[in-house]
Amino acid sequence: MTNRKVSAAPKQSMFLLLFFILLCLSSTGYGQRKKNTPATNDRQLWLNHLDKVARPVLANLAEDKLKETMPVVLSDRIDNKASRTKVAYLEAFGRIMSGIGPWLNLEGGSADEVTLRNQYRQWALKAVANSVNPAAKDYMQWEGGQPLVDASFLALGLVRCAWLWDNLEPKVQEQVITAFRTTRGTVPVYSNWILFSGMIEAFFCKYGVEYDAVRVEYGVREFSQHWYVGDGMYSDGMQFALDYYNSYVIQPYLASILEVVNSKNKRYQSYAPTFDKITKRYAEIQERLINADGSFPVLGRSIAYRAGAFHHLSDMALRQQLPESLNPEQVRGALTAVIRKTLEAPGTYTKDGWLNIGLYGQQPDLAEFYITTGSLYLCATAFLPLGLPETDAFWSKPAAPWTAAKVWNGQGAPADHALEIR
Repeated sequence: MTNRKVSAAPKQSMFLLLFFILLCLSSTGYGQRKKNTPATNDRQLWLNHLDKVARPVLANLAEDKLKETMPVVLSDRIDNKASRTKVAYLEAFGRIMSGIGPWLNLEGGSADEVTLRNQYRQWALKAVANSVNPAAKDYMQWEGGQPLVDASFLALGLVRCAWLWDNLEPKVQEQVITAFRTTRGTVPVYSNWILFSGMIEAFFCKYGVEYDAVRVEYGVREFSQHWYVGDGMYSDGMQFALDYYNSYVIQPYLASILEVVNSKNKRYQSYAPTFDKITKRYAEIQERLINADGSFPVLGRSIAYRAGAFHHLSDMALRQQLPESLNPEQVRGALTAVIRKTLEAPGTYTKDGWLNIGLYGQQPDLAEFYITTGSLYLCATAFLPLGLPETDAFWSKPAAPWTAAKVWNGQGAPADHALEIR
Protein backbone atom coordinates (compact mmCIF):
# COMPACT_ATOMS: atom_id res chain seq x y z
CA MET A 1 0.00 0.00 0.00
CA THR A 2 2.79 2.40 0.94
CA ASN A 3 4.80 1.58 -2.17
CA ARG A 4 1.81 2.31 -4.42
CA LYS A 5 1.26 5.70 -2.87
CA VAL A 6 4.90 6.64 -3.20
CA SER A 7 5.07 5.62 -6.90
CA ALA A 8 1.82 7.40 -7.80
CA ALA A 9 3.22 10.85 -7.03
CA PRO A 10 5.96 10.91 -9.70
CA LYS A 11 3.55 9.36 -12.20
CA GLN A 12 1.04 12.10 -11.51
CA SER A 13 3.74 14.74 -11.75
CA MET A 14 4.94 13.30 -15.04
CA PHE A 15 1.38 13.27 -16.38
CA LEU A 16 0.88 16.91 -15.39
CA LEU A 17 4.21 17.86 -16.95
CA LEU A 18 3.33 16.14 -20.24
CA PHE A 19 -0.13 17.72 -20.21
CA PHE A 20 1.42 21.16 -19.68
CA ILE A 21 3.86 20.64 -22.53
CA LEU A 22 1.09 19.53 -24.91
CA LEU A 23 -1.05 22.47 -23.87
CA CYS A 24 1.77 24.87 -24.60
CA LEU A 25 2.43 23.29 -28.00
CA SER A 26 -1.24 23.37 -29.00
CA SER A 27 -1.58 27.05 -28.17
CA THR A 28 1.60 28.13 -29.93
CA GLY A 29 1.32 29.54 -33.46
CA TYR A 30 3.27 28.42 -36.50
CA GLY A 31 5.40 31.53 -36.52
CA GLN A 32 6.08 31.17 -32.79
CA ARG A 33 7.01 27.49 -33.13
CA LYS A 34 9.38 28.32 -35.94
CA LYS A 35 10.70 31.52 -34.40
CA ASN A 36 14.10 30.13 -33.45
CA THR A 37 14.24 27.47 -36.15
CA PRO A 38 15.87 28.40 -39.46
CA ALA A 39 13.64 27.75 -42.45
CA THR A 40 14.61 24.61 -44.30
CA ASN A 41 13.45 25.93 -47.69
CA ASP A 42 12.15 29.07 -49.37
CA ARG A 43 8.49 28.12 -48.97
CA GLN A 44 8.86 27.71 -45.22
CA LEU A 45 10.71 31.04 -45.09
CA TRP A 46 7.85 32.73 -46.94
CA LEU A 47 5.27 31.13 -44.66
CA ASN A 48 7.18 32.31 -41.61
CA HIS A 49 7.13 35.87 -42.95
CA LEU A 50 3.47 35.66 -43.97
CA ASP A 51 2.60 34.53 -40.47
CA LYS A 52 4.63 37.27 -38.82
CA VAL A 53 3.02 39.98 -40.97
CA ALA A 54 -0.58 38.76 -40.93
CA ARG A 55 -1.05 37.14 -37.51
CA PRO A 56 -1.47 40.31 -35.39
CA VAL A 57 -4.12 41.70 -37.73
CA LEU A 58 -6.20 38.60 -38.43
CA ALA A 59 -5.96 37.01 -34.99
CA ASN A 60 -7.11 40.19 -33.28
CA LEU A 61 -9.83 40.99 -35.80
CA ALA A 62 -11.15 37.44 -35.46
CA GLU A 63 -11.51 38.09 -31.73
CA ASP A 64 -13.17 41.47 -32.37
CA LYS A 65 -10.34 43.41 -30.75
CA LEU A 66 -8.29 44.82 -33.63
CA LYS A 67 -9.24 48.41 -32.81
CA GLU A 68 -8.35 47.74 -29.20
CA THR A 69 -4.89 46.33 -29.89
CA MET A 70 -3.52 47.73 -33.15
CA PRO A 71 -1.40 50.84 -32.69
CA VAL A 72 -2.12 53.44 -35.38
CA VAL A 73 0.96 55.45 -36.23
CA LEU A 74 0.37 58.28 -38.68
CA SER A 75 2.65 60.11 -41.06
CA ASP A 76 3.99 63.35 -39.59
CA ARG A 77 2.40 65.01 -42.60
CA ILE A 78 -1.00 63.34 -42.23
CA ASP A 79 -3.81 65.30 -43.86
CA ASN A 80 -6.70 64.28 -41.57
CA LYS A 81 -5.71 62.56 -38.34
CA ALA A 82 -9.18 61.56 -37.16
CA SER A 83 -10.32 60.18 -40.52
CA ARG A 84 -7.07 58.35 -41.27
CA THR A 85 -7.09 56.72 -37.85
CA LYS A 86 -10.59 55.32 -38.34
CA VAL A 87 -9.72 53.83 -41.72
CA ALA A 88 -6.35 52.30 -40.73
CA TYR A 89 -8.00 49.05 -39.60
CA LEU A 90 -9.68 48.40 -42.94
CA GLU A 91 -6.39 49.29 -44.64
CA ALA A 92 -4.53 46.59 -42.75
CA PHE A 93 -7.26 43.97 -43.17
CA GLY A 94 -8.03 44.54 -46.86
CA ARG A 95 -4.39 44.61 -47.89
CA ILE A 96 -3.49 41.45 -46.03
CA MET A 97 -6.44 39.59 -47.55
CA SER A 98 -5.43 40.69 -51.06
CA GLY A 99 -2.04 39.06 -50.46
CA ILE A 100 -2.90 35.84 -48.65
CA GLY A 101 -6.14 35.06 -50.51
CA PRO A 102 -4.56 32.64 -53.03
CA TRP A 103 -2.81 30.72 -50.24
CA LEU A 104 -6.07 30.44 -48.28
CA ASN A 105 -7.68 29.12 -51.45
CA LEU A 106 -5.06 26.38 -51.89
CA GLU A 107 -5.40 22.82 -50.61
CA GLY A 108 -2.72 20.44 -49.42
CA GLY A 109 0.90 20.90 -48.46
CA SER A 110 2.94 19.83 -45.48
CA ALA A 111 1.22 19.02 -42.19
CA ASP A 112 2.48 22.26 -40.66
CA GLU A 113 1.29 24.32 -43.61
CA VAL A 114 -2.16 22.71 -43.61
CA THR A 115 -2.47 23.39 -39.88
CA LEU A 116 -1.44 27.01 -40.36
CA ARG A 117 -3.81 27.48 -43.30
CA ASN A 118 -6.72 26.01 -41.38
CA GLN A 119 -6.04 28.42 -38.54
CA TYR A 120 -5.95 31.38 -40.94
CA ARG A 121 -9.11 30.23 -42.68
CA GLN A 122 -10.96 30.25 -39.38
CA TRP A 123 -9.54 33.65 -38.50
CA ALA A 124 -10.45 35.00 -41.94
CA LEU A 125 -14.07 33.83 -41.66
CA LYS A 126 -14.44 35.51 -38.28
CA ALA A 127 -12.50 38.60 -39.38
CA VAL A 128 -14.73 39.21 -42.39
CA ALA A 129 -17.82 38.71 -40.23
CA ASN A 130 -16.66 41.23 -37.62
CA SER A 131 -15.58 43.79 -40.22
CA VAL A 132 -19.09 44.01 -41.73
CA ASN A 133 -21.19 43.49 -38.62
CA PRO A 134 -22.53 46.85 -37.34
CA ALA A 135 -22.85 45.32 -33.85
CA ALA A 136 -19.17 44.31 -33.68
CA LYS A 137 -16.53 46.47 -32.01
CA ASP A 138 -14.34 46.03 -35.10
CA TYR A 139 -17.02 47.03 -37.60
CA MET A 140 -15.14 48.92 -40.30
CA GLN A 141 -15.76 52.30 -41.85
CA TRP A 142 -17.03 51.83 -45.41
CA GLU A 143 -17.98 55.38 -46.38
CA GLY A 144 -15.48 57.88 -47.74
CA GLY A 145 -12.45 58.09 -49.99
CA GLN A 146 -9.91 55.81 -48.35
CA PRO A 147 -12.51 53.13 -47.53
CA LEU A 148 -13.12 52.77 -51.27
CA VAL A 149 -9.43 51.96 -51.70
CA ASP A 150 -9.28 49.31 -49.04
CA ALA A 151 -12.71 47.82 -49.64
CA SER A 152 -11.35 47.13 -53.11
CA PHE A 153 -8.32 45.33 -51.67
CA LEU A 154 -10.68 43.16 -49.63
CA ALA A 155 -12.76 42.58 -52.77
CA LEU A 156 -9.57 41.56 -54.59
CA GLY A 157 -8.77 39.14 -51.76
CA LEU A 158 -12.23 37.58 -52.08
CA VAL A 159 -11.89 37.36 -55.86
CA ARG A 160 -8.62 35.52 -55.29
CA CYS A 161 -10.14 33.23 -52.65
CA ALA A 162 -13.42 31.63 -53.68
CA TRP A 163 -13.08 29.28 -50.69
CA LEU A 164 -13.50 32.17 -48.28
CA TRP A 165 -16.53 33.62 -50.03
CA ASP A 166 -18.19 30.21 -50.38
CA ASN A 167 -17.71 29.43 -46.68
CA LEU A 168 -19.05 32.70 -45.29
CA GLU A 169 -22.50 32.43 -43.76
CA PRO A 170 -25.26 33.84 -46.02
CA LYS A 171 -25.91 36.66 -43.54
CA VAL A 172 -22.26 37.68 -43.64
CA GLN A 173 -22.23 37.53 -47.43
CA GLU A 174 -25.17 39.96 -47.50
CA GLN A 175 -23.37 42.27 -45.08
CA VAL A 176 -20.26 42.21 -47.28
CA ILE A 177 -22.36 43.12 -50.32
CA THR A 178 -24.00 45.95 -48.36
CA ALA A 179 -20.61 47.28 -47.26
CA PHE A 180 -19.20 47.16 -50.79
CA ARG A 181 -22.28 48.87 -52.21
CA THR A 182 -21.75 51.68 -49.71
CA THR A 183 -18.51 52.58 -51.52
CA ARG A 184 -20.48 53.51 -54.64
CA GLY A 185 -21.18 56.84 -52.98
CA THR A 186 -17.53 57.80 -53.43
CA VAL A 187 -16.42 59.34 -56.72
CA PRO A 188 -12.89 58.02 -57.34
CA VAL A 189 -9.95 60.29 -58.03
CA TYR A 190 -9.06 60.42 -61.74
CA SER A 191 -6.12 58.05 -61.39
CA ASN A 192 -5.59 54.41 -60.44
CA TRP A 193 -8.55 54.98 -58.10
CA ILE A 194 -10.98 54.28 -60.93
CA LEU A 195 -9.76 50.68 -60.73
CA PHE A 196 -10.83 50.51 -57.08
CA SER A 197 -14.43 51.07 -58.14
CA GLY A 198 -13.94 48.62 -61.00
CA MET A 199 -12.58 45.92 -58.69
CA ILE A 200 -15.60 46.05 -56.41
CA GLU A 201 -17.88 45.68 -59.43
CA ALA A 202 -15.71 42.81 -60.67
CA PHE A 203 -16.27 41.11 -57.31
CA PHE A 204 -20.03 41.48 -57.81
CA CYS A 205 -19.67 40.13 -61.34
CA LYS A 206 -17.69 37.06 -60.21
CA TYR A 207 -20.17 36.05 -57.52
CA GLY A 208 -23.38 36.62 -59.43
CA VAL A 209 -24.43 39.92 -57.86
CA GLU A 210 -25.81 42.64 -60.11
CA TYR A 211 -22.88 44.86 -61.06
CA ASP A 212 -22.35 48.22 -62.71
CA ALA A 213 -20.64 47.51 -66.03
CA VAL A 214 -20.01 51.23 -66.60
CA ARG A 215 -17.71 51.46 -63.56
CA VAL A 216 -15.72 48.54 -64.96
CA GLU A 217 -15.71 50.00 -68.46
CA TYR A 218 -14.48 53.36 -67.20
CA GLY A 219 -11.36 51.92 -65.64
CA VAL A 220 -10.51 49.54 -68.45
CA ARG A 221 -11.10 52.13 -71.18
CA GLU A 222 -8.99 54.88 -69.62
CA PHE A 223 -5.99 52.63 -69.14
CA SER A 224 -6.28 50.65 -72.37
CA GLN A 225 -7.10 53.54 -74.69
CA HIS A 226 -5.62 56.65 -73.07
CA TRP A 227 -3.03 55.94 -70.39
CA TYR A 228 -0.63 53.40 -71.87
CA VAL A 229 2.68 55.25 -72.30
CA GLY A 230 4.90 52.49 -73.68
CA ASP A 231 7.46 49.87 -72.72
CA GLY A 232 5.07 47.94 -70.51
CA MET A 233 3.84 50.84 -68.37
CA TYR A 234 0.73 52.94 -67.90
CA SER A 235 0.57 56.46 -66.56
CA ASP A 236 -1.35 56.90 -63.32
CA GLY A 237 -3.87 59.34 -64.73
CA MET A 238 -2.97 62.14 -67.10
CA GLN A 239 0.66 62.43 -66.00
CA PHE A 240 3.30 59.72 -65.90
CA ALA A 241 5.22 59.28 -62.65
CA LEU A 242 8.21 57.00 -62.15
CA ASP A 243 6.99 54.99 -59.19
CA TYR A 244 5.68 51.50 -58.43
CA TYR A 245 1.97 52.11 -58.99
CA ASN A 246 1.94 49.94 -62.09
CA SER A 247 2.71 47.18 -59.60
CA TYR A 248 0.97 48.31 -56.41
CA VAL A 249 -2.38 48.64 -58.18
CA ILE A 250 -2.66 49.18 -61.92
CA GLN A 251 -1.55 45.98 -63.62
CA PRO A 252 -2.65 43.44 -60.96
CA TYR A 253 -6.06 45.13 -60.75
CA LEU A 254 -6.50 45.24 -64.52
CA ALA A 255 -5.50 41.58 -64.73
CA SER A 256 -8.12 40.51 -62.19
CA ILE A 257 -10.87 42.72 -63.61
CA LEU A 258 -10.27 41.55 -67.17
CA GLU A 259 -10.10 37.91 -66.10
CA VAL A 260 -13.38 38.08 -64.19
CA VAL A 261 -15.36 39.96 -66.83
CA ASN A 262 -13.95 38.02 -69.77
CA SER A 263 -14.86 34.76 -68.04
CA LYS A 264 -18.48 35.96 -67.92
CA ASN A 265 -19.03 37.72 -71.23
CA LYS A 266 -15.67 38.11 -73.07
CA ARG A 267 -16.26 41.87 -73.31
CA TYR A 268 -12.54 42.69 -73.23
CA GLN A 269 -11.25 39.62 -75.02
CA SER A 270 -9.88 41.71 -77.89
CA TYR A 271 -7.58 43.61 -75.50
CA ALA A 272 -6.21 40.43 -73.93
CA PRO A 273 -3.29 39.86 -76.39
CA THR A 274 -2.05 43.44 -76.03
CA PHE A 275 -2.43 43.37 -72.26
CA ASP A 276 -0.52 40.09 -72.14
CA LYS A 277 2.46 41.72 -73.89
CA ILE A 278 2.35 44.70 -71.55
CA THR A 279 2.21 42.66 -68.36
CA LYS A 280 5.01 40.36 -69.47
CA ARG A 281 7.25 43.29 -70.32
CA TYR A 282 6.58 44.96 -66.98
CA ALA A 283 7.38 41.68 -65.23
CA GLU A 284 10.77 41.74 -66.95
CA ILE A 285 11.33 45.31 -65.79
CA GLN A 286 10.36 44.43 -62.23
CA GLU A 287 12.75 41.47 -62.13
CA ARG A 288 15.59 43.67 -63.38
CA LEU A 289 14.85 46.29 -60.70
CA ILE A 290 15.74 43.81 -57.96
CA ASN A 291 19.38 44.24 -57.03
CA ALA A 292 21.72 41.38 -56.17
CA ASP A 293 21.11 41.93 -52.43
CA GLY A 294 17.32 42.20 -52.70
CA SER A 295 17.26 46.00 -52.54
CA PHE A 296 15.59 48.05 -55.27
CA PRO A 297 15.47 51.73 -56.35
CA VAL A 298 13.82 53.98 -53.76
CA LEU A 299 11.59 55.75 -56.25
CA GLY A 300 8.20 57.40 -56.04
CA ARG A 301 5.51 57.58 -53.44
CA SER A 302 4.27 54.80 -51.15
CA ILE A 303 7.72 53.27 -50.87
CA ALA A 304 6.85 52.22 -47.31
CA TYR A 305 4.76 49.43 -48.84
CA ARG A 306 8.04 47.51 -48.86
CA ALA A 307 7.84 44.23 -50.80
CA GLY A 308 4.44 45.30 -52.11
CA ALA A 309 6.43 47.14 -54.79
CA PHE A 310 6.55 43.73 -56.52
CA HIS A 311 2.84 42.95 -56.35
CA HIS A 312 2.82 42.64 -60.15
CA LEU A 313 5.77 40.26 -60.41
CA SER A 314 4.27 38.09 -57.66
CA ASP A 315 0.89 38.14 -59.40
CA MET A 316 2.41 37.09 -62.72
CA ALA A 317 4.19 34.21 -60.98
CA LEU A 318 0.92 33.14 -59.34
CA ARG A 319 -0.90 33.27 -62.67
CA GLN A 320 1.92 31.27 -64.29
CA GLN A 321 2.12 34.00 -66.92
CA LEU A 322 5.77 34.98 -66.58
CA PRO A 323 7.49 35.81 -69.89
CA GLU A 324 9.75 33.19 -71.44
CA SER A 325 12.73 35.30 -70.42
CA LEU A 326 12.02 34.66 -66.73
CA ASN A 327 12.20 31.21 -65.18
CA PRO A 328 9.94 30.73 -62.14
CA GLU A 329 12.88 29.69 -59.96
CA GLN A 330 14.81 32.88 -60.69
CA VAL A 331 11.74 34.96 -59.85
CA ARG A 332 11.43 33.04 -56.60
CA GLY A 333 15.06 33.83 -55.85
CA ALA A 334 14.53 37.52 -56.56
CA LEU A 335 11.33 37.81 -54.53
CA THR A 336 12.86 35.87 -51.63
CA ALA A 337 15.71 38.38 -51.58
CA VAL A 338 13.23 41.29 -51.55
CA ILE A 339 11.17 39.76 -48.75
CA ARG A 340 14.24 39.16 -46.63
CA LYS A 341 15.67 42.61 -47.33
CA THR A 342 12.49 44.48 -46.44
CA LEU A 343 11.06 42.32 -43.66
CA GLU A 344 14.16 41.15 -41.78
CA ALA A 345 15.76 44.56 -41.24
CA PRO A 346 16.12 45.62 -37.58
CA GLY A 347 13.23 47.87 -36.57
CA THR A 348 10.77 46.49 -39.12
CA TYR A 349 8.36 45.51 -36.33
CA THR A 350 7.34 46.98 -33.01
CA LYS A 351 8.03 44.93 -29.88
CA ASP A 352 4.42 43.65 -30.16
CA GLY A 353 4.83 42.55 -33.77
CA TRP A 354 3.17 45.40 -35.71
CA LEU A 355 4.83 46.89 -38.78
CA ASN A 356 6.70 50.16 -38.40
CA ILE A 357 6.71 52.80 -41.13
CA GLY A 358 9.76 52.38 -43.33
CA LEU A 359 11.35 50.43 -46.17
CA TYR A 360 14.43 49.09 -44.38
CA GLY A 361 13.50 49.14 -40.72
CA GLN A 362 11.83 52.13 -39.08
CA GLN A 363 12.01 55.23 -41.31
CA PRO A 364 9.05 57.53 -40.58
CA ASP A 365 10.28 60.25 -42.95
CA LEU A 366 9.42 57.96 -45.89
CA ALA A 367 5.70 58.34 -45.17
CA GLU A 368 3.47 60.50 -47.35
CA PHE A 369 0.47 62.39 -45.97
CA TYR A 370 -1.83 59.35 -46.34
CA ILE A 371 0.36 56.68 -44.74
CA THR A 372 -0.74 54.96 -41.53
CA THR A 373 0.18 51.70 -39.85
CA GLY A 374 -2.60 50.03 -41.83
CA SER A 375 -1.19 51.18 -45.17
CA LEU A 376 2.01 49.21 -44.63
CA TYR A 377 0.32 45.82 -44.95
CA LEU A 378 0.30 46.05 -48.73
CA CYS A 379 3.61 44.22 -48.39
CA ALA A 380 1.49 41.04 -48.05
CA THR A 381 0.92 41.04 -51.82
CA ALA A 382 4.48 39.75 -52.23
CA PHE A 383 3.23 36.41 -50.82
CA LEU A 384 0.89 35.67 -53.75
CA PRO A 385 2.95 32.75 -55.15
CA LEU A 386 2.20 30.80 -51.97
CA GLY A 387 -1.07 30.14 -53.77
CA LEU A 388 0.89 27.75 -56.01
CA PRO A 389 1.35 24.19 -54.67
CA GLU A 390 4.79 23.16 -53.48
CA THR A 391 5.02 20.85 -56.50
CA ASP A 392 4.89 23.78 -58.92
CA ALA A 393 8.16 24.69 -60.64
CA PHE A 394 8.16 28.02 -58.79
CA TRP A 395 8.80 26.11 -55.56
CA SER A 396 10.15 22.71 -56.60
CA LYS A 397 13.11 23.76 -58.75
CA PRO A 398 16.37 24.88 -57.12
CA ALA A 399 16.57 28.66 -56.68
CA ALA A 400 18.34 30.37 -59.57
CA PRO A 401 20.08 33.75 -59.71
CA TRP A 402 18.04 36.62 -61.11
CA THR A 403 19.36 39.13 -63.64
CA ALA A 404 21.16 41.50 -61.26
CA ALA A 405 22.56 38.61 -59.22
CA LYS A 406 24.04 37.13 -62.37
CA VAL A 407 25.36 40.32 -63.93
CA TRP A 408 26.98 41.68 -60.77
CA ASN A 409 28.61 38.30 -60.20
CA GLY A 410 30.25 38.38 -63.62
CA GLN A 411 27.85 35.95 -65.29
CA GLY A 412 26.14 36.47 -68.60
CA ALA A 413 22.53 37.58 -69.04
CA PRO A 414 20.37 38.47 -72.05
CA ALA A 415 20.40 42.10 -73.15
CA ASP A 416 17.27 44.09 -72.35
CA HIS A 417 14.98 45.46 -75.03
CA ALA A 418 11.99 47.80 -74.90
CA LEU A 419 8.53 46.65 -75.94
CA GLU A 420 7.05 48.16 -79.08
CA ILE A 421 3.31 47.82 -79.63
CA ARG A 422 1.98 48.90 -83.02
